[in-house]
Amino acid sequence: MRFAVLAVVATLGGCDKPPASALVLEGKTMGTVWRVSLANVDSSRKSQLQQRIQQQLDNDDKTLSTWKPDSVLSRFNRYQGTAPQPISADMADIVTESLRIGEKTAGAMDITVGPLVNLWGFGPAKPPAHTPDAAQIAAAKAQTGLQHLRVIQGVDGQWLQKDLPGLYVDLSTMGEGYATDHLARLMEQEGINNYLVSVGGAVLSRGHNGENQPWRVAIQKPTDRENAVQARVDLQGHGISTSGSYRNYYELDGKRISHVIDPVSGRPIAHKLVSATVIATTALEADGWDTGLMVLGTEKARALALKEKLAVYLVSKQGDEFVSWMSPQFAAFLIKE
Repeated sequence: MRFAVLAVVATLGGCDKPPASALVLEGKTMGTVWRVSLANVDSSRKSQLQQRIQQQLDNDDKTLSTWKPDSVLSRFNRYQGTAPQPISADMADIVTESLRIGEKTAGAMDITVGPLVNLWGFGPAKPPAHTPDAAQIAAAKAQTGLQHLRVIQGVDGQWLQKDLPGLYVDLSTMGEGYATDHLARLMEQEGINNYLVSVGGAVLSRGHNGENQPWRVAIQKPTDRENAVQARVDLQGHGISTSGSYRNYYELDGKRISHVIDPVSGRPIAHKLVSATVIATTALEADGWDTGLMVLGTEKARALALKEKLAVYLVSKQGDEFVSWMSPQFAAFLIKE
């Protein structure tokens, strides 16, 4: 399916403006923003819900952050041994899902790619002064690989084990989806059945808005204009996430350096795929697939989407035009206006 110029998505634009009857809560977490829109919820609960949401997201950040030295993940990364380390059931779930999608994408989605991300200046360190050479890339790649990581499920708990002492796990590519699913779970625990929740570019909805209509999510055009809407979808209780290459980059030695790193080559992607949007049962799953597809590039991403029957929307740059393609599964969510 082709669209001249009007393509989708470099990042997920978020939801339509909520109706006046919706209760909206917002805040910051994981270096991004979160937003919760609720229907048929008494405004007197706003303060309590705001506090509970922020507390939960702060706890998630203390588990997953690679920027906080005392997080569970940072402690695991500092550990220079190979003995299994205890982790929570939720962390076991996110790593297990990451490994599953990593295998399906032939390693394109790799949560051990941290040394390469850091080498190219998209981690805590500043961008390099010059393009990393082959030896630096090879040295960083030697410290990566999903085959070096495994989750151990036992009757008395869960453990994470690495057989490469220097392995560095970065769950930021899955963190927004993970936190979004957590928000949905919290809403259910609070007895709230009509909500739209988001953390960064991951979104999930249930039920209807205050006008008894399905929650609609807007997808942005590949432009820096934040309100440039390309399409709208009805998530039907699913999660959605987008990975894009056009906003998070810098210039180095006269070239644009994308934050999306190909674990196979050890270099930032240089193909023409601009963005990949995925709708899945959970926001976590959508968040993992969009990254893997983005790394693969247009043709391989299309083939994998069809093979796995994924709901996917891809946008590629061809000359001065954008060309978009959607899988049959994605078309089922599209709102035709």
